[in-house]
Amino acid sequence: MKKTFNTKASIILGMHDAIVSLTGLIAGLGFAFTDANIIILSCIIASITASLSMGAANYLAVKTVDKKNAVRAAVYTGAAYMATCALLILPLIIFYNRILALLFVFIMVILIIYLFNFIFYRKNQFTRHFYEMLTICLAVSLIAFIIGEMAKYFLGI
Repeated sequence: MKKTFNTKASIILGMHDAIVSLTGLIAGLGFAFTDANIIILSCIIASITASLSMGAANYLAVKTVDKKNAVRAAVYTGAAYMATCALLILPLIIFYNRILALLFVFIMVILIIYLFNFIFYRKNQFTRHFYEMLTICLAVSLIAFIIGEMAKYFLGI
C-alpha cells in the first residue's frame, strides 16, 4: 500500500522540532549571555534557517513516497516551525528581564504542547503524548543549559 501525505505528521515535525531546538537554544543562550539583543537575533536567524531546512528535509522525505504532495508537506512543516518559533521568541521581545522572559518561554512551550495535543489527541492518549513531548523538550533544554554554562566557563564569557 502506497503511503500518502499526512498533514498532522508534517505539522508535528515542524512544531516539535521548533520547540525542542529553539527552546534549547534559548535556554543555552539565555543563561550564557546577558544581552537580550544577541539572544533575540540569534534565535531569529536560527528560526529562519531551521524552518527552511526542516521544510526542505520533509520535502525530500515525502517526495520518496508521494511526489505530488511533497511541496505541500514542506510548506506545512516550515510554516509550523516558523509559527512556533515566533511564539517562542515573543517573550524575549516583550520582557526586558531575561529571567522573566525565559520563564515565559517555558510557559509558552507548555501551552503550545498542551494545545497541540488537545487538538490532535483529544480522545486518543492525550496525556501520554503531552508528557512525552514535554519531557523531550525539557531534557534538550537542560542539556543546552549545561552546554551554555560549560561554554561560559571554558570560554571565559
